Order: sequence, then structure tokens, then C-alpha cells
Amino acid sequence: MKRALWLTATAPIAICAATPALAQIGTPYSAGMVVGALPVAIAIGAGAFALIAMAALRNVIRENKANRDLTSDQISGLRALVDEYEALLAGTRELTVLWSDGATEPKFLGQAAAVLPPGRRADTVLNLHSWLAPEEAATLAKALEALRVEGQGFDLGVTSSDGRQLRATGWVLGGAVAVRLRPSLLQRQTAALLEDRTVLADPVSARAILSLLPCPAFVRDGQNKLTYANPAYLDLAKTLGRFAPTGDIPELADSVALGDKPQSRTVSFPTAGGAYELVEFPLNGGRAGYFEPLKQAATPVDADFEPGVSQLSAVMEVLSTPIAIFNAARELVQFNGAYAELFNLNPKWLRLGMDERSILDRLRTEGMLPNEPDYHKWRAKHLTSYQLTEPTEREPWHLPDGRTIHVIAAPAGPKGGVIYVFEDITARLELESRNKSLSNVQRETLNALSESVAVFGTNGRLTLSNPQLSKLWKLPMNQLGTNPHIDQIAEACGEVMPEDGAVIWRDLKRRIIDLNPMRADTTGRIARADGCLVDYAVTRLPDGQTMMTFMDVTDSANYSRVLKERNDALVTADRLKDAFVQNVSYELRSPLTNIIGFADLLSSEDMGPLNDKQRAYTDYIRASSVTLGVLIDNILDLATVDAGIAELRPAAVDIPAVVEKARAGLAATFPDIGGERPLDIVVDVPTGIAPIQADSTRLVQVLYNLLSNAARFSEPGGEIRLSVEERGERVLFIVEDDGAPMTDETRAAMLDPVQTSGRQRGAGLGLAIVRTFVSLHGGTISMEKREPRGNRVVVNLPRAVPLAGAAE
Repeated sequence: MKRALWLTATAPIAICAATPALAQIGTPYSAGMVVGALPVAIAIGAGAFALIAMAALRNVIRENKANRDLTSDQISGLRALVDEYEALLAGTRELTVLWSDGATEPKFLGQAAAVLPPGRRADTVLNLHSWLAPEEAATLAKALEALRVEGQGFDLGVTSSDGRQLRATGWVLGGAVAVRLRPSLLQRQTAALLEDRTVLADPVSARAILSLLPCPAFVRDGQNKLTYANPAYLDLAKTLGRFAPTGDIPELADSVALGDKPQSRTVSFPTAGGAYELVEFPLNGGRAGYFEPLKQAATPVDADFEPGVSQLSAVMEVLSTPIAIFNAARELVQFNGAYAELFNLNPKWLRLGMDERSILDRLRTEGMLPNEPDYHKWRAKHLTSYQLTEPTEREPWHLPDGRTIHVIAAPAGPKGGVIYVFEDITARLELESRNKSLSNVQRETLNALSESVAVFGTNGRLTLSNPQLSKLWKLPMNQLGTNPHIDQIAEACGEVMPEDGAVIWRDLKRRIIDLNPMRADTTGRIARADGCLVDYAVTRLPDGQTMMTFMDVTDSANYSRVLKERNDALVTADRLKDAFVQNVSYELRSPLTNIIGFADLLSSEDMGPLNDKQRAYTDYIRASSVTLGVLIDNILDLATVDAGIAELRPAAVDIPAVVEKARAGLAATFPDIGGERPLDIVVDVPTGIAPIQADSTRLVQVLYNLLSNAARFSEPGGEIRLSVEERGERVLFIVEDDGAPMTDETRAAMLDPVQTSGRQRGAGLGLAIVRTFVSLHGGTISMEKREPRGNRVVVNLPRAVPLAGAAE
């Protein structure tokens, strides 16, 4: 092809190059003629190229077809070879589990009955705790995990729950792993193996093998004495009533002389199952034998029955499945009790030889057939079952009593007829309906959850999930809907989260594919590289699957962190506040003491006489200093209360003395200045009132602050009354004034521990002190307005202070 292209391209060039030469030698061909022939040359070259290209293309097509045929033959051969290998493995007495790379489910090759209890499916071999002891299941599960996660092969022996000894071998096959389970060579084989002297040649080995046989077996020594009998032998002897002296084994059959080869003979035990075949074979230093039950000959069958039908008659009666067999003439030739019970047919009425149409008519009369508008048309359609050539499932019968019957019709034999197999599927349909409803509810519940949910099977594949899983891990829903393997999920997360997506899911994989039946549920927190915090929980489900739940706790963790930081800041600020209050109070007390001392010195006239204005100023200084001192004391008291170290020192308190101290303190705070009486203080204390148990210092502070607060709300010259009343085991201290009504903020500051913002004319600190110390004494405080004006505050204290510690 390349040569044709080259010739086609060079032809015009050659013609152009020859034109000057032809012109010089005087040939009759001029250059114009040569140039005129150029299109013809190109056309000829193109035609030649087309012919050559067509031939080359046909050659390529022929070669491709041959290659396809060869490839198809090779694929067919490989498939046949795979089928042969699978058939070979299926015929061996072992079970192989193969996890192929990319396969959705593990593959099971071999016979399940070789390692599992009878009737178990091969896929149940992965449910280890169902056929292994807990210790054996834990060991094998750990080995499987190491094989699938780390690629570590193993070869170990396990014992099944029914006593069989097995060998488990695991290895890596490229990107896949396989586990082979087979019976161990050390366990019981067939009885014929015992007869081989090269395999078992000593009595000790024979006893170990015979102990596992289900049939009666024994061992004799060189003197022909029974030295061992397995449990089946002893049970047979007990059934036959054979007993021997204590410590001896009873004889069940006469001993015969043996040569070098095994011998067998038939013995009969009519009371214990009939005939047995006694097989005896020599051992080193003795011999052994076993009784194998002989199979009963098959019961002769009526020659009138079809061969296919007669083979079923022996087992029909023991089946719980309703079965009825009709011959080609539609006559009933066989049925079981389950058939009559299914349709409530009287066994005396139902007899062999009845026409099926008569039976159907009887069933329709008794309401045991579907309610069809055209019964005859339905019956004719049903009777077409006699024309079937292979088993067919008929339409379910929905009976009037609510039952649903599943019907299978199959040909009875070469001479015609039909076999009906009925099944009451009402309960199954109800269960399926409930299961579907439950699945729908489960699906809707999962979709409504805020948590992400993922359920993985024992093979590591995702079996159930909700949309939150896709949202949290940024995975497409269509990919999760294909039940991907956890490795595929890890790979997908690695693509959308290159920093740590794959690493996180590889770590989670260990918890999902853990087959250890003793494993416990786990929880933890994942900190992703994108700043997202995810709490997860791994829960083992009863069916062996694993459920994982994820919760995005980024916001709550941030809120918790902010609250903690705020709390730390508040604690620090409160500590600084306490330190500041204590320091300032201490620093203020020293200059205040100096001010009070100099004011007292000036008012004493030791430094010289004062005029009236100077004396008034000095009294103002003294009164203000006393007020400031009281405020400083209140600040210190509040600091001790906030710190939780304020304590009471209860003792017997003389009530008149306490009242007098409070009145004197108020008089010092509001002295007579310039001859003007600022307040009229009236005290009313009953004569002979008994003392109370209280802290006298704190009680003076309470009364002083109440009087001081009343003075601030009173006009100059107003009246303030302090009265004391006894009410049983309690004492009431009542402070009344005729000043302006107390504001709501001030009242809230006194009555509500939370509302401490009421500050009016310096009343806030005093009211806080009153509330705190009244509470420490176990008392209460109330406040009300007086008519037409004024306020009334009542402090109710018990006579005995309750046991209490520091103020909280």
C-alpha cells in the first residue's frame, strides 16, 4: 500500500522533470503536451491506488475474521475448561470459598455436606458460629480477617459442632483470596478404611476410629475377648437385653476364626431392626468388627401404576405437602392425607377412581375453589394440565375463605396423566406483605434520620444505606445503589477526599469485615482533613451483618468549644472581679479611716473653735464617711458571698440590743445637721421579748440596710418605723416608711436573686446583703406598698437558725 502511494505521488513529478529534456533533444513531444497529459497520469495513478487499497482492505477483513474465529474458539475452550474444573471441584469432598476481585458475592465450590451439617446451604459456611464452637469460630474468623485484610495465608484444624474434624486452608490468588475446608485425614472415614491394615494396623487407632462410627462396632484382643465396644454397640446390646458381668462387654454374635482377609456374614436381630451384616477384619494383636444394617428390599409396586407415579406412592403419605395424581382418563389413582385435609374432603367420600371433574364440582359446591364468573370455562382451562409435557406453575387459587393455594401441575408419565402439588401460601404471602411493609417503613425511617446509616454484609458489601450517607461522604446515590464493596467505597471517597478519604475507610473496613462472633460494638470520632468532625458507631446485627452510623458533629463541637471558652473567660473575669473588689475595698478603707479621724478631730474643737457653717461641713464629712464605710463593708460581704465563704455564727441575740445598734447606725449615717432633724425614727419592740438564735452582726446589717433604704425613699423629716412581732416560733421585723413607693427594679433586686440590677440612690448593695443574710438565716422577706404612700418590708426569721454552711 505504501508503495502504491509512492508511485502515485511521484508519477506527476517524473513527468514534469522530463519536460525540459524532451524539449532540448527536439522530440516531437513538446512540454505543453507533457503538461497536458498530467491529469491523465494522475487519474491512472488514483485508479491504481484504489485497486491496491481495495485488495489490501479485503486482506485485512479476512485476517480479522480469522482472528475472531480463533478468539471465539479459545474462549469456548476456556469456558469448557472452567466448567470442567468447577465440576471437578463440585465432586470433591471439600468446600472452597472464593472471593474474586470485583465479584459482587463470594463463590462456593464443592460439596457443602462435606463440612456442614446435613441440609445446610453452602453460603451459610460464612456464618461461623452456626456450625463451629465459639472458640473455633473466633480462631477461624481472626484468620479470615488476616487473609482478607493483610493477605496472610493460614492452615489450621477446626472441629465442627457435630464433632467432625476439618482442615481450613486460606491463600491469596492474585487479587482474590480463597479458603478451602475439607475433612481431616485423622477423622473417621468409611468403614472400609478400617479394613486396610496399612492404614489402621493397631487396636488403639481402631478404637479411636470405631468410637465415631454410627453403627455398632467392637475390638477383640489376641485371646478373642472383647476389649472395646462403641456406644452404638452398647445401645444395641441393651435393646436386645444382652448383659454381661460387671466390667465385661456382652457378646452379640458368635466369634468365628479369621484369616488374613476380612470376612463378613449376616446376623439377624428381629427385635432390633432386623438383619445386619457383620464385618470383621484382623488387627495387629487382635481384630475388630462392626454391624452394618442391611437395607430392606423395595416393596413391589402395583403394575397398573405408571412407573413415574409408582415411585412416588411410597413417600407421599409421609409428606405434609398435598399431592394428587390422576391418570390419562382423569381418574384419581393416588393422593395423600394432606390433600384431603387441605380441601376438607371426607376420606370416605374421596376414593380412588373418581373423575377429577366430579372432585372439582364438589369443591366448587363447598366453596373451596376460586369465585370465577364462568366456572365451566375455568374448569376447562384447568383440565388442560393433562396436555403438559413439563411441570408448570398454574395461577394461584384465591379461595373464598381467604386462603391462597399455589398449584403446580406436572405430567405423570409417558401414558399420560397429571400430578398436582398444592401449597397453602397464605401465611407466606402475608409474611411477604408484612415484610414489604416493614421494609418500606424501615426505608422511610432511614431516609428521615439525620444520621447517616450504612449496613454491610459478611462479604463486605453495602446492603442498606440512606441519602445522608451520600451527602456526608460526597458519594453519588446511584453508586451506593449498586451495593458496592467497602473497597469500592474507599476508592470513591479517596477520589472526592484525596487527603484522607481512602485512609478513613480502610480503617473502618477492619471493623466491618470482622467475623469474630465475640466482637463488641465500638464508637469513635473521625476528624476529616476538611475540618468536618464525624461521630461513628459500629453495631453488630443478629444476622451477622454490621451497621455503621455517622453523625456530623462539627457544629455542636464548635458550639461546645465556644461555650467552654466563654465559660473560662467568665470564670477568669469573676476571679479578677473578686480580686479587684477585695483590693479596692482594702485600699479605700485606709484613707477613709483617716478622713473619719480628721473629721472627728475637727468636730472636737481641740484644734480650735468652729463656726456653725464649719461644724455643719464637718458633720457632712462624718456622715458621708460613715455611709462610705457601710458601702465598703457591703462590698466585702458580697465578695465573701460570691466566693461561697460567707458563714453564720449563731448565738443567743438580744433583740432590743440589735434594734438599737441598727437605729444608732442609721442616726450616724443621717445626723442632725444645723439643728435640722432629718428623720423621725420610731422603734416598737415588745417588752420582755425572748432572744433568738442568730448571727447578731448579720442581723444588725439586715436591719440597718432596711432602715437606710427606707431613709433614702423618705422625705426630710419623714417617719421611719421599726417594729418587732412574735408569731409562734418565728419573729417578724417590720420596717415602714411614708416616702415614695419603691420602684419595680428595687423590689425585684430584693425579692429575686437573679435580678440584681436595681440600683436607685445606692440601694442595690444593701438590698443584696439583706436578701443573702435573710436566706442564710432560713427566713423570708416580703414587700408591699402602703396607702396612701410609703413602703412596708417584712423580714420573717425563725427563732433557731437551721444548720447551714457557707452561702452558695
